Amino acid sequence: MNKTAAFFDIDGTLYRDSLMVEHFKKLIKYDLVDPSVWHSHAKKTFLDWDKRQGNYDDYLLELAEIYISSIKGLNKNDIEFTSNQVITLKAERVYRYTRSRIKWHLNEGHIVIFISGSPDFLVEKMANKYNVSDCIGSGYIFKDNKFSGEVTPMWDSDSKNKAIDTFVHKYNLDLSKSYAYGDTNGDFSMLTKVGNPVAINPAKELLCKIQNDKYLSKTAKIIVERKDVIYNLDPSVSVSI
Repeated sequence: MNKTAAFFDIDGTLYRDSLMVEHFKKLIKYDLVDPSVWHSHAKKTFLDWDKRQGNYDDYLLELAEIYISSIKGLNKNDIEFTSNQVITLKAERVYRYTRSRIKWHLNEGHIVIFISGSPDFLVEKMANKYNVSDCIGSGYIFKDNKFSGEVTPMWDSDSKNKAIDTFVHKYNLDLSKSYAYGDTNGDFSMLTKVGNPVAINPAKELLCKIQNDKYLSKTAKIIVERKDVIYNLDPSVSVSI
């Protein structure tokens, strides 16, 4: 019998910010990355988004480029140590709604899978933390125990689409009964592939695409979590510019 799966993005969907950003900050704290890289390049991009003056996808892509170039040549042991610090100190900083859904899916016997654009070494640790069935993140390639600067991305919609196809064959999944949870445009194809799509605190670009999509405009749930309130909205909700 075909199985039911639940696909979860991590950054902005489960975790309240970006695992990559948290790891970047830890690398700076332990003097593994020059602080000037953050202050001269990444900080402005981050502040633009924090003030809602930038596009979230553009922000993450720009930051990913800076992050990748900054950690090229770093020893794998240093990356492992700082990654463990991120999970130990920050892994509980998640949305209550998403955490409860992960628990519900696991209790129902569903295959729970994390699909994230964050580095695979962080995604795997987060997956272990929440006892999920499987995961995939952006593949960071190491050579001679050092990061080579090569990455196989998992932050775009096409990559996540292909990843789901792989998991379908691996676990014999029924996508019509399955669930997907995401928050940005990179999660769009993931949402279109399942019978139960859920957008959590969606970026404006994603929400507009949902509203203009014949399938998602009728089937998607829009969840917004603010402070101690969780709102369940119709996809036709109006958007302020």
